[in-house]
Amino acid sequence: MEKVTKLPKRAKAKGFLKGFKSFIMKGNVVDLAVGVVIGGAFGKIITSLVNDIILPPIGVLLGGVEFRDLQALISSKPVLDDNGAQVVIDGISQWNNVYIRYGNLIQVILEFLIIAFAIYLVLFFIIKRKEIEQKLIDEENARLEAIEKALHKEEVKEEVIPQDVLLLTEIRDLLKDKK
Repeated sequence: MEKVTKLPKRAKAKGFLKGFKSFIMKGNVVDLAVGVVIGGAFGKIITSLVNDIILPPIGVLLGGVEFRDLQALISSKPVLDDNGAQVVIDGISQWNNVYIRYGNLIQVILEFLIIAFAIYLVLFFIIKRKEIEQKLIDEENARLEAIEKALHKEEVKEEVIPQDVLLLTEIRDLLKDKK
């Protein structure tokens, strides 16, 4: 039976912390953290762009409407007191209204579309840059291969013996053998 050695709690904690430090210091985790922080800031910029720049002119075109205020009434019931009579405050009847607030949804959809378009543009340019770099690398490799082939052909040409010389060498060798 094998004897199982137990590590002290302090050693386990040290190992755990060392592993955690190693995990955190990996490039992928740090890159992800930076991406999340930049993405959050970018989201705030886009939200401000939509709310403060894009939607106000659209609201003016729609007759001075604030997008957040766009809503559709789907139910309206009077507010009743304990006796069943409608509540009136300062001469105004009170109602329980239920709305579908679609204006905020429109705003969020516009934010999403702008963020998606911005990300597409960034990725488009990154992909195009990589394609151009790969094309340049391929062209350089093709040029180097052409140079290498040209050098190899010269080497091969130097080593290739013409047929008539080969024939004469063969005749010479045969004559030597007959002597």
